[in-house]
Amino acid sequence: MSQLEKVKNGKGFIAALDQSGGSTPKALKLYGVNEDQYNNEDEMFDLVHEMRTRIVTAPYFTGEHILGAILFEQTMDREVDGKYTADYLIEKDVVPFLKVDKGLADEENGVQLMKDMPELDALLDRANERNIFGTKMRSVINSFNEAGIKAVVDQQFEFGKKILAKGLVPIIEPEVNINSTDKEEIETFLNKEMLSHLDALSEGEDVMLKLTIPTEANLYEDLVNHPRVIRVVALSGGYTRDEANALLKKNNGILASFSRALTEGLSANQSDDEFNADLKKSIESIYDASVNKN
Repeated sequence: MSQLEKVKNGKGFIAALDQSGGSTPKALKLYGVNEDQYNNEDEMFDLVHEMRTRIVTAPYFTGEHILGAILFEQTMDREVDGKYTADYLIEKDVVPFLKVDKGLADEENGVQLMKDMPELDALLDRANERNIFGTKMRSVINSFNEAGIKAVVDQQFEFGKKILAKGLVPIIEPEVNINSTDKEEIETFLNKEMLSHLDALSEGEDVMLKLTIPTEANLYEDLVNHPRVIRVVALSGGYTRDEANALLKKNNGILASFSRALTEGLSANQSDDEFNADLKKSIESIYDASVNKN
């Protein structure tokens, strides 16, 4: 089975292991590593790579339950067991993706666009050299504003086309803040905007979508079934794992792509047996929510 066939038709979910500089301290703290345990950014990234290495080398972290894994740029350039991370994942039948955005701009019109990416072409070339299959880029919608939502979707698809031109599959991620008082209204309008942009793509310009789990179950059914969409995955967005799994089960055709919810409860202080057992439970529960729908 090719990587594309696996992502399109396989059972499982996509693990998001792509915390970047801004979110790494929080991820480490949840893992039991406080800021006083490292002295600088280099040591911080060494520690988070150790955490990610422990996850991907765990016995249960395989292509049987996990379709793909999203990596941070530094993780792509580092090694696991003497192999570049993507090559190691491929050997475990896990498809590698790369986070390419450089973080969020300041809020305007109720949204946070992605910061500009002047070095995107060079990064995509390096991704191809490292055997990366696809990319991920995140914007955030905090409140209902038609102009803001349009700007988010326009920017996502603009960069998506550049990524497609490099032979990589983009995961388009316009996250809706789960705490927004306008969440349902935002999602209804976002759905229409996404469909409009998908309809404008040419044959062969196939993308993936990563979306906040909608308030209205199966709102995104037309996105799931769109001929230009390879797969729709959902972010956990601040929900606990149990909450995210329960909501995900209500949405047919959408798989998980969880980050914090995947690593919830894991700790640097656990023995390997404890760590692997807890990770196994997490993977099984997210897999079940992704595969076994109501």
